[in-house]
Amino acid sequence: MTTPPKETTSPVTPHYQVPFSIRRFARSNSAQLGILGVFLLLWLIFIISAPETFLSPRIYFAFMSSIPFFAIMAIPLTIVVVAKEIDLSFPSIMAMGMVAFSYTYGATSFFHNDNIQVFLGIVAALLTGTVIGWLNGFIIVKFAIPSLVVTIGTQFLWRGADLVLTQGANFSLTYINDTIFYQLLVGKIGGYLPMQMVWFILITILGWVFLNRHIFGAHIYLIGDNINSAELMGINTNRRRIQAFMLVGLVAAFAGVIASFYVSYFWPSLGDGYLLNTLASVFLGGTSVFGGTGTILGTFLGAFIIGAIEAATVAIGLTGFWTQFIYGLIIVLSVIMHTYLRKRGE
Repeated sequence: MTTPPKETTSPVTPHYQVPFSIRRFARSNSAQLGILGVFLLLWLIFIISAPETFLSPRIYFAFMSSIPFFAIMAIPLTIVVVAKEIDLSFPSIMAMGMVAFSYTYGATSFFHNDNIQVFLGIVAALLTGTVIGWLNGFIIVKFAIPSLVVTIGTQFLWRGADLVLTQGANFSLTYINDTIFYQLLVGKIGGYLPMQMVWFILITILGWVFLNRHIFGAHIYLIGDNINSAELMGINTNRRRIQAFMLVGLVAAFAGVIASFYVSYFWPSLGDGYLLNTLASVFLGGTSVFGGTGTILGTFLGAFIIGAIEAATVAIGLTGFWTQFIYGLIIVLSVIMHTYLRKRGE
């Protein structure tokens, strides 16, 4: 009798598994890797074009002090845009939050304690921003009006309310300098690391968790991709969209607080210069205006690119007028790119 030949197996070696896993990782994280590549390339160009500026530690401390004021708002705005919506009212929400802060501080003077009064003022500012965000979302979903139209209107509405309530007057906030909240919100760790940068990082992490590791984020992606399918799956799309606008309102009010605390002063025009920077950060970061696509990491990196453009244009010898041109060009090119990729996907 002859024994049948033994079956032989050829084990798959790790040599063949690694390229596959790398390809899978690259495919599933293509958006993040793409914006990371753009970030590194642009930063290399900045360093080559202006080495004295971009190889100096001082410029990075300056970035960490100034960029968070608009970049913080770009995180919740990314969530709204992923849901195929837009919010253009956040600059006026910044000011309205500080109006609520001022009124609350004055109304609680009987405490005779700046720490308590400032704390209550901050709570009032955050509640005001959240309520305004809820109103924005409610109008959009209740009356089925495009969010672009609604938030353009509420941008003027809340800015007008801000001017009426303050009578267009500026006011000093020097009393906050001796409270614990000044150091907590805009102080410096070790005399170098600005607290507003720490808050930006924390909000970025929370935004990433909400969008990528929470059912809220899964619903937002589904709504942005196809709202009808999301409704058929039993998702309360109206509630989720309202919640997204509430997040923008909450964070915009917080951004208004730290921006005002940083200079210890309030202007009724607070937030007017942040709209373009924030939008450019979101779209440059890879978030599609058509919804369903977007990354928090991309927005984080996009904010630093936007924040560095003005310094880079001046450092290489161009006038500051080029900054607005470049911001606008970035938004237009980002929308064109997302439109092209969307059509190819179809």
